Amino acid sequence: MKESYFDVVVMIERLHRLFLEVVKGELDRQDKQDITNVQALILYNIGKNNQLTVGELTNRGYYLGSNVSYNLRKMVKNGYVNQVPSAHDRRSSHVRLSPKGMDLYAKLDSAFAKQTILYKEKLADMVDLDVFGKTLRAFENFWSSIIDR
Repeated sequence: MKESYFDVVVMIERLHRLFLEVVKGELDRQDKQDITNVQALILYNIGKNNQLTVGELTNRGYYLGSNVSYNLRKMVKNGYVNQVPSAHDRRSSHVRLSPKGMDLYAKLDSAFAKQTILYKEKLADMVDLDVFGKTLRAFENFWSSIIDR
């Protein structure tokens, strides 16, 4: 049981890294040299929400690293994101996609839609995404409960 448990933990990490490679491949196909795969996922999550604070990116789990500010600075510098200081809190700022960022968001969204179609053709009979998602959320809740002890 312990080995299976640890295999699942390792597999989750590998799947995340593999998905980052999928995103990198999409960026390469679009000849995007000025944004990384991690930054593209941040961009995609900002686009899904229209506008976020920097804190929301990490609190909602849209970014798993510790250097979100660095990645946002690079995305602002390269024209993908506009960052606006909060009117109510000078320590906080809001980020939203620029026109260049919205264009990349649309391309990523289209690529993910195509991947969904491929999933339906190749895996839908074997893997129920709703059940899989519930399983992953159960692990998230379980690990959170261990941390909260």
